[in-house]
Amino acid sequence: MAASGASTSEQPPRPLARSNTMANISESAIDSEVVPANLRDVATILRVANEIEPQSPRVAYLCRFYAFERAHRLDPTSSGRGVRQFKTALLQRLQRDGETTLHLRKRKSDTREMQSFYQQYYENYVKELAQTADETDRAELAKAYQTANVLFEVLKAVTQTESAEVAPEILAASKDVKEKTEMLVPYNILPLDPASAHQAIMRFTEAAVSALRNIRALRWPRDNQKPDLDLLDWLQATFGFQKDNVANQREHLILLLANVHKRKIHKTRTSTTEPMSKLDDEAVNEVMKKLFKNYKQWCKYLGRKSSLWLPSIQQDVQQRKILYTGLYLLIWGEAANLRFMPECLCYIYHHMAYELFGLLGGNVSTVTGENIKPAYGGEEESFLKKVVTPIYNVISEEVKRNRKGTAKHSQWRNYDDLNEFFWSIDCFRLGWPMRADADYFYVPKEFEKHSSMKETAQRRGHRKKWMAKTNFVEIRSFWHIFRSFDRMWTFYILALQAMIIISWHGTGSPTEIFSGSVFKEVLSVFITASILKFLQAIVDIIFSWKARQSMKYREILRYILKAVVAAAWVIILPACYVHTWENPTGLVKTFQNWASGWNFPSLYILAVAIYLLPNALAVVLFMLPMLKRCIERSNWRICNILTWWQQPRLYIGRGMHESFSSLFKYTMFWILLLISKLAFSYYIEIRPLVKPTKAIMRMSIGNYEWHELFPQARKNIGVVISIWSPIILVYFMDTQIWYSIFSTIVGGIYGAFRHLGEIRTLGMLRSRFQSLPGAFNARLVPPVKEKEQKKGLKTLLSQTFDPVEPGKRQEAAKFAQLWNQVIASFREEDLINNREMNLLVVPYSSDPSLHLVQWPPFLLASKIPIALDMAKDFRGKDAALEKKIAADEYMQCAVKECYESFKHVLKSIVVGNIEKKVIIDIIKEVDNNIKEGTLLENFKMSGLPLLYNKFVELVECLLKNDIESTTRDKVILLLQDMLEVVTEDIMLDGYKILDSVQEEVTTNNQNQRPQLFASADPDPAVRFPFRPDEAWEEQIKRLYLLLTVKESAMDVPSNLEARRRIAFFTNSLFMDMPNAPKVRNMLPFSVMTPYYKEDVLYSMKELQLENEDGVSILFYLQKIYPDEWKNFLQRVFDTEDQVLGKDEKHLEDEVLRSQEKDLRHWASYRGQTLTRTVRGMMYYRKALELQSFLDMAKVEEMLEGYRSVVESMTDEQRRSQRHLPAQLQAVADMKFTYVISCQLYGTQKIRGDPIAADILNLMVTYPSLRVAYIDEVVEKEKDKAHKVYYSILVKAVNGLDQIIYRIKLPGDPILGEGKPENQNHAIIFTRGEALQTIDMNQDNYLEEAFKMRNLLQEFLKKHGVRFPTILGLREHIFTGSVSSLAWFMSNQETSFVTIGQRLLASPLKVRFHYGHPDVFDRLFHLTRGGISKASKLINLSEDIFAGFNSTLRQGNVTHHEYMQVGKGRDVGLNQISQFEAKVANGNGEQTLSRDIYRLGHRFDFFRMMSCYFTTVGFYFSSMVTVLTVYIFLYGRLYLVLSGLEAAMLREAALQHNSPLEAALASQSLVQLGLLMALPMLMEIGLERGFRKALSDFVVMQLQLASVFFTFSLGTKTHYYGRTLLHGGAKYRATGRGFVVYHAKFADNYRFYSRSHFVKGLELMLLLIVYTVYSHSYRKTVVYILITYSMWFMVGTWLFAPFLFNPSGFEWQKIVDDWTDWNKWINNRGGIGVIQEKSWESWWDEEQEHLKHSGLRGRIWEILLSLRFFLYQYGLVYHLNIAHEHRSVLVYGLSWLVIAVVLLVLKVVSMGRRRFSADFQLMFRLLKGLLFIGFLSVLIILIVVFGLTIADLFVCFLAFMPTGWAFLQIALACRPLFQCCGLWDSVRALARSYEYVMGLHLFTPVAILAWFPFVSEFQSRLLFNQAFSRGLQISRILTGRK
Repeated sequence: MAASGASTSEQPPRPLARSNTMANISESAIDSEVVPANLRDVATILRVANEIEPQSPRVAYLCRFYAFERAHRLDPTSSGRGVRQFKTALLQRLQRDGETTLHLRKRKSDTREMQSFYQQYYENYVKELAQTADETDRAELAKAYQTANVLFEVLKAVTQTESAEVAPEILAASKDVKEKTEMLVPYNILPLDPASAHQAIMRFTEAAVSALRNIRALRWPRDNQKPDLDLLDWLQATFGFQKDNVANQREHLILLLANVHKRKIHKTRTSTTEPMSKLDDEAVNEVMKKLFKNYKQWCKYLGRKSSLWLPSIQQDVQQRKILYTGLYLLIWGEAANLRFMPECLCYIYHHMAYELFGLLGGNVSTVTGENIKPAYGGEEESFLKKVVTPIYNVISEEVKRNRKGTAKHSQWRNYDDLNEFFWSIDCFRLGWPMRADADYFYVPKEFEKHSSMKETAQRRGHRKKWMAKTNFVEIRSFWHIFRSFDRMWTFYILALQAMIIISWHGTGSPTEIFSGSVFKEVLSVFITASILKFLQAIVDIIFSWKARQSMKYREILRYILKAVVAAAWVIILPACYVHTWENPTGLVKTFQNWASGWNFPSLYILAVAIYLLPNALAVVLFMLPMLKRCIERSNWRICNILTWWQQPRLYIGRGMHESFSSLFKYTMFWILLLISKLAFSYYIEIRPLVKPTKAIMRMSIGNYEWHELFPQARKNIGVVISIWSPIILVYFMDTQIWYSIFSTIVGGIYGAFRHLGEIRTLGMLRSRFQSLPGAFNARLVPPVKEKEQKKGLKTLLSQTFDPVEPGKRQEAAKFAQLWNQVIASFREEDLINNREMNLLVVPYSSDPSLHLVQWPPFLLASKIPIALDMAKDFRGKDAALEKKIAADEYMQCAVKECYESFKHVLKSIVVGNIEKKVIIDIIKEVDNNIKEGTLLENFKMSGLPLLYNKFVELVECLLKNDIESTTRDKVILLLQDMLEVVTEDIMLDGYKILDSVQEEVTTNNQNQRPQLFASADPDPAVRFPFRPDEAWEEQIKRLYLLLTVKESAMDVPSNLEARRRIAFFTNSLFMDMPNAPKVRNMLPFSVMTPYYKEDVLYSMKELQLENEDGVSILFYLQKIYPDEWKNFLQRVFDTEDQVLGKDEKHLEDEVLRSQEKDLRHWASYRGQTLTRTVRGMMYYRKALELQSFLDMAKVEEMLEGYRSVVESMTDEQRRSQRHLPAQLQAVADMKFTYVISCQLYGTQKIRGDPIAADILNLMVTYPSLRVAYIDEVVEKEKDKAHKVYYSILVKAVNGLDQIIYRIKLPGDPILGEGKPENQNHAIIFTRGEALQTIDMNQDNYLEEAFKMRNLLQEFLKKHGVRFPTILGLREHIFTGSVSSLAWFMSNQETSFVTIGQRLLASPLKVRFHYGHPDVFDRLFHLTRGGISKASKLINLSEDIFAGFNSTLRQGNVTHHEYMQVGKGRDVGLNQISQFEAKVANGNGEQTLSRDIYRLGHRFDFFRMMSCYFTTVGFYFSSMVTVLTVYIFLYGRLYLVLSGLEAAMLREAALQHNSPLEAALASQSLVQLGLLMALPMLMEIGLERGFRKALSDFVVMQLQLASVFFTFSLGTKTHYYGRTLLHGGAKYRATGRGFVVYHAKFADNYRFYSRSHFVKGLELMLLLIVYTVYSHSYRKTVVYILITYSMWFMVGTWLFAPFLFNPSGFEWQKIVDDWTDWNKWINNRGGIGVIQEKSWESWWDEEQEHLKHSGLRGRIWEILLSLRFFLYQYGLVYHLNIAHEHRSVLVYGLSWLVIAVVLLVLKVVSMGRRRFSADFQLMFRLLKGLLFIGFLSVLIILIVVFGLTIADLFVCFLAFMPTGWAFLQIALACRPLFQCCGLWDSVRALARSYEYVMGLHLFTPVAILAWFPFVSEFQSRLLFNQAFSRGLQISRILTGRK
């Protein structure tokens, strides 16, 4: 399809309204772009009509008429979507234009008109272009031929209608046009047609193209004898691949081979222009090695021989290799969703390659006697239809069983299940051709779910069975945490047991372990280990049960044996252990008597030794990683037997072990960490608690304050559990704290050794700028000779570079080229103004006469005025003054340069012979005195200021270069003044020079005595004005800046972002990075960005649209970026700063009127838009072109400058393929491709969506940009309409989009998660050996793009034992300045992408892929499942699974910090919470995944620890943190309500709370975000200084960062826990706009009700009860120390959304919010009512996860709800009305009260329904009677039974939780309540609770809103970052502009 383009009409196309009936389309929308998908052929005709309409309206009319006829033929019944409306609108246009164009016809008939126009077009335009084909743009020529071809089609149609004949010359022309049109087909990068052989890029690919066209000895089908065929054409004809797939992979393969070929031979080839017609064999071998490594491993794993057979004839080997390579790429290119199943592709390729071998070998079938043919034939699309589609249908049917994420994972097969089928030798049972009746292809339908249906199907002969899960079953359970990381939990449990045993005996010293009795008891840990091992075996069997059908016998046997052996050890070890006891009793004595006959004193020790044998072997292998790696990779039977018991044999996860040095580093990290953690736990938490525990267990308590249910419980076990439970939870959690501490320390050390932060200010930059050119040339310029980079401690500690010497002009020019382009990009981005740009640039080439390096003026600023002040009053020798000036090297450079420039200027403008002699003599005199050291003796320095002033005026005149005579006269006078000052005021004997000149003049011509410099034409003495010359203007401008700029260089640039970027870029050049290769030898790479329907480019309507506060996006951006706005105005209107300050308002209005396009781009570049991302990524191409220029340019061109060379060329030279610009573009095309996967572009284009036009404009702006999209077309086959899907690639040609490739898909490609599926369909259009994934909220910078080729070199060197497969990059979060929340989020994210990932990559070796902008080894990943996983739900966090997959497949993920990419993040609390919820959901699903399970089992112990605590363990620890608070408070609730706590305190058993305080302090560290603050502080300290880090930390705390992090903790905990328990994970669109608007109370309530408010109110209730009933005996200080963090959590979870809500305390908004809340909560739901409009709709959707939770989830929900009954049980015994009765009847009476209340409420509810309408009076009487009855009962209870007001409060505390428990149980049992007809009552009860909760939340907010200062305080709190920049946020918030 074509994309939305410009219409010939004045009005832009109006977007088509899309609905079920398709609203009518306006006539203006009928152009070439808004065409229904199934009429795509019509678009080309309409484009031609639009193009030629200005020249011939009648011909354009005839083209549209022909388009209408063509559309009618394509869809005669108008059944396609939008076709009827399109045809109607087109017909209306034809009716309107018919008469008007008829009068404009130049000939008598339409036939003659068409023939005349066609002939003129062909002769005058097409032939003329064809004659100059070498200089003509190929796209323009192709378009001309295409237009001529369409015109001829129209001409034929017209002549047939009028029964006329076509002239012979026109027929001859049409034949030529048709041939050329077929030849000049649309292309992507390589124009492979013969007519384009002269293109520059084709010279680089000559060898690869030649090799591909070697079709010698191939047997072709009879109907494929076309010219210019190649090997891929043969594969297409043989196997039936699609034509466009072949074209796509042809270009892919050619570029791949050509780039590797270039890289392989660059050392041996001396000439860069020498043709390379022979493809290097090593290039083919390298591509094959990468492409087939996974396939060969797969064959080896399954014990099959590879199908890659090579011929014995050497000259055919390369052809065979290319055929094998091409075949794989063709299979991959057409595999669609099968690309997520790499071993499935291996299976397909294995058989097709074998067929290929048979075909090439001429094998003959023994049955038919004919040559072997492919199993699926070579018909068109046969591969798609017969191979891909059947497997795709299986995937599609399985996805339907997923029921949009609501089905259990065990009920359907995902991509991994279907792919892992091919890890078994059983996959070959599918056969080839594949058997359609195989179980693999069988997916039971919905009607077969019931057993009766299955039986019916079996009786009918359907014997297929569903294959179920393969190797692993994702079951929703918390047990996955234990199952995946069982070794870690076993270690913790055993360590805890040992510490408790040691601390229980004697003094509790660790040395107690050496005593015999203690050591014996410690040895019991092995019994615990055996029990845990048995538990692990049972869990494995339970969780793998549903995969049993796909398991092999040996795998099932392994599970059974492990369970049996584990059970045996559970019996053997205790039996042996009791044999060692002294004085046994009871059962132990029986065991001992039984074992007494063994007579073996160390029987238990022997049993333990045998038990530990496998562990001992594991330790040996752990210490020898190379041996273990070899054993796991080996297919030897003995190796398989050794590894079989430890791990099930799988294709992946083998040989992942690192080098010994890496192992040593991360092992030492964890050993030190675990020692610290265990020591802290033992000495601070466990040992101090033992003594109180013993005292508690000895106490005897008989007086309870409630009815004790278990009065016979021994040793106060309930109290012990209550006290120890939070301690145990913290023990299991606090490793996360220690990890944070150690990661901060180690990450900081690593960062320091990597030279981070060595240049962080402009002052530091200035001090090191002299070594910067050397660093530039060392890092960014390829070395002349390849040399090893220096290693060692000296290099690690410091990086030094040789300075650029003045004589090395070429090196200085290269530095200047790169530096100035960076500065120019700053100006284009409006980060600096014109003046700052001039101060920062460096001359392209230093003047050789200057003999010095010219530094940027900002370094030399104010140096000349200071030097003048020093010199004018100086008294002393020349050497002293010279030494004083030389103390400041930049001052010395400035003085020398100004002096040399002074001489150069005078010599340039003074051309008179006499005047020139005067100047030369004076300069000679000065130079001689300087040389002899007598300058101060013979010259008076006091005259220098006057000379300086005159010279500055002269330079100003030269700068203006005014042609007016008055300016020339001023120049002459200034020269005379300067001469007079020099000779009279400075030189002691200056008159001698003038006298000698005067004498000479008098001698030569006595009659004429002219004044110096004043002679006029024909021989002027002064050359002025100058002809425009860029180099001269640049030199004068620089001189003027050196002379006049007086302020400090620290202020340039003033923009904070510009400073940050310069500082980081220059600092990165001193970091360790690979040498840069030449561009032609670098690795080629692609960038891909998935796009759905986010913002592309802000429209003027969006920019000016005001929100409810009266704030528009444009106004907001003007206030947030005031300096950049001024720079933008200066750039657009080319004004100076002074003018800008005076007329800024006028210029702003002018921008809105006349600079709409520039304004839209300026705003979009500051948002999270696709336009910003594309601009940033296209810097790669700009950088490559500049770097290619430095590689290829001659010395003269280098010194002239890149821009000058390109701009000085004529249009013909630029188009010529022989000149430098074409070669630069060709090299860039070879090395870089950018593809945006705009999934909905086709739909948006058909609808006329402005987004499509914006995307097209991006393609027009950046011609090398490519857009891939999915096209959905309704096609008919056998009179049955069905949808057909295509992957399409388009590019911009002549302002419109052009389809390059159109590849048919087997069905809808979006089967799994949207983003990875979107990436997958477009990945076939990427090129190169590396692929960078970029999200559409990212940015890039030109200076960073220069380092890309350095980064790609990392792929070529080993990091440890492997080459990298993913290169991780750091990110800069550019949204941190918007608000305090954005700042918190920015710091948090920055610490993770820097210090966090730095540590993960090294030393821990567990860095994965956390999103963008990582760079993938493209060939590695395209053969191993792609760059992400896409299974629905389980791969919700799709990015990290790419890292998991890469690691499991023996990849290597590294991290590099010398390069960064910009990243936008969420900036509002609701956005941030949505993002946190999405990530927590994703981590919940990761916990269930097979990838985490395999990593947890395949990693060694310490690497497994790293994996756990940096992935799902972080979220589990967060959940445990919150769970600790719950356990503690419910334990305290039990103690205070039962009276046990008071009794314990009276006995002094609980006086010492230090262990509890330590445990809760650890919990507080996590809760308050201090763990996240540590890495932040370290990273900020490294990169910006520790003083800045400390001040930022203080400011963050003052801005309530702890509130934010505590609130985020609640978000993570809720969504992670709920996902594991019930599911319900889903992708949450966070939005990427500017969030400075007020969120309504109802919105906040919906977002946070279940995740924060309910939990916060529960904790508050617990704390209130604990406070009320423990106040009589507790100490205030102890109470505060223990509960302060909990009260803080309660306040945060309840009120943070309102605290961080802009204008959250503004009274008027509070009133509006209350009105909106009431309306929302009282609105009824129903079909079509969205949750934003009705509480009922929201409530139903909020409980959606429970509908699909399953029985286990519902039971857990009921069990968890039982905790709320504890309140009522405990509190009713504390009522005064109970009179201290402890009978269970008291509790029973409380239930009676609840029953009566519920009955009354039900009566009222029924009365309302039955009587409120027709019997209103009766209903009122009923309510009155009930009210009187209630008052009567209340009075009786107060007067007779002693009920108090306090009792009423206690009843509220007791019964409210009970009602909530009823509600939660009812939700879990929803079907039961609906059947009983009680659901309406449940909903009514729920509404009541919601209303009460809302009232409790709203009341404090409303009270605070009464005080105006609260709102002001909140604004400063939220937007302190903006206030610190002097911005008026209050104006933004209030909208007062």
